[in-house]
This record gives sequence, structure tokens and C-alpha cells, in this order.
Amino acid sequence: MTIRPMTAEDWPQVAKIYSEGIATGYATFESELPNYEKWNSSHVHECRLVAENDGHILGWAALSPVSSRCVYGGVAEVSVYIGAGNRGLGVGKALMVQLIAASEAAGYWTLQSGIFPENEASIQLHKTVGFRLLGRRERIGKTITGVWKDNLLFERRSAIVGND
Repeated sequence: MTIRPMTAEDWPQVAKIYSEGIATGYATFESELPNYEKWNSSHVHECRLVAENDGHILGWAALSPVSSRCVYGGVAEVSVYIGAGNRGLGVGKALMVQLIAASEAAGYWTLQSGIFPENEASIQLHKTVGFRLLGRRERIGKTITGVWKDNLLFERRSAIVGND
């Protein structure tokens, strides 16, 4: 397995994995797959990674800005999605380790993730790579079917950026 920067040409495989995550009902509030232009405009360009094996993308990770205010310029939201047939094999951990390194190289001092409580694999992954649970946001959003969902807020502070 190789971790490398994501390119526009990866979008068809990335989109398939994203669709699988959407279909679970516990990976995102998104109900429809965005087109590449929309996805591209909402994610940080220098912090997009894919895990690949023999030309097949196993999973992807990327950052999104949490705010347009300059004081939050070093804070980003994590997205990490692993293909249905590749979960539980260490792909997520490998992506997250590299995403953390890429984020620190790009000057990010805080990474955060909002995770549905039933997404136990994602919760464990985040804890494994140094995120801590900040709290539970109750009934923070509604699914397309009208179901209110809680979200657990996790955070990871950089050990090398933003501590001066």
C-alpha cells in the first residue's frame, strides 16, 4: 500500500468510496455525492491523500477549513473514508498518520472531527492517532429522512505547530 497525494484523476474511485460511506448512514450528514468541482472547492488542496494498491484506491483522507476567519486558519476538519472491502486492515491509520504529518507541514495546529456515536471504527481510529473526545453535540443535525443525530467532537492539537 502506498499513501500519496490525491489527484483529480482519482475522483471516480474516491467518489465511489465516498458513496459507500454516505450509504452507511453513519459517516456523514451528506445524502448525495457532490460533483468533483463542489468537493474540490470545499477541501484544502495540500492535504488530500489516497491509499493505493496496484492502481486501486483503498481509501482517502482530506481536510476542510472550519472557518473563513483568519484566526482559525490553522484549524481544519478531517474526512477519512475507507472502501467497504478494505476496512479493518490499517488503511485508515496509515492515511491518518500521513494526513497529520501533511497538516503540520502546511501549518495546521488543530484537527477536528465530528463523528456519529455509532461509528465505532472511526472513533477508535481517531483515538489511536491521538485525538481526544471534547464532547457530544446533541441533536446537532438532521438527516435527509428527518432523524436528529448526535455528533461526537474530537480534536487533535499539533505537538509542533501553534504551541509558541
